[in-house]
Amino acid sequence: MADKASDSSKSTDADNPVIPKSSGGKPMGMLPKVLLAVFGLLAAVVVVFLIVVAVQPSQYRVERSTTIDAPPEEVFAHVNDFHQWEAWSPWAERDPNAVAIYEGPDAGEGAIFKWSGNDDVGEGSMTITESKPHERIGIDLAFVRPMEDACDVEFIFEPQGDGTKVNWAMFGENNFVGKAFCLFMDMDAMVGKDFEQGLASMKKAVEGEAGK
Repeated sequence: MADKASDSSKSTDADNPVIPKSSGGKPMGMLPKVLLAVFGLLAAVVVVFLIVVAVQPSQYRVERSTTIDAPPEEVFAHVNDFHQWEAWSPWAERDPNAVAIYEGPDAGEGAIFKWSGNDDVGEGSMTITESKPHERIGIDLAFVRPMEDACDVEFIFEPQGDGTKVNWAMFGENNFVGKAFCLFMDMDAMVGKDFEQGLASMKKAVEGEAGK
């Protein structure tokens, strides 16, 4: 009888393996393992994302050009004076009620234009840092809203027959946020579209004044 009891005990232990318990004495299920796997996967995704962002170009440049049927001095004047931007700027019509402030000289080096408007135009300022008559205009562009950033803008004017070729460019450094932004948004297409619209409006305004 004793041997039979012993055999029965051994059989029971084999059929009922010990279930691991947590420190609180409760059985541990598969949930902790699943959570660890999920966290591990998320960590791997984050690491890969950080690496992809880090290897993106540290600089950017967007530029567009057009030819205007007017001499360089006439085209130059429409850019060198911020007061005249309202006639061709692609952003002016997006918020007619935007607040505009002009500081410094009326035109040329040192002229400053500040604006604050709706979400389409944001808030920022432009300062002319270089004004080489009929050839080049350099501008410092600073954004305050929707996010703080800064870049350089230049306009190059080249005689072309009886007209002028105008090249409008924006360029700067890409920080981490900028690199991440460029992964999801095509800056060249987005800003370039605005430049194309602005240059078309400039062409219309300048040639209209010249009666062409």
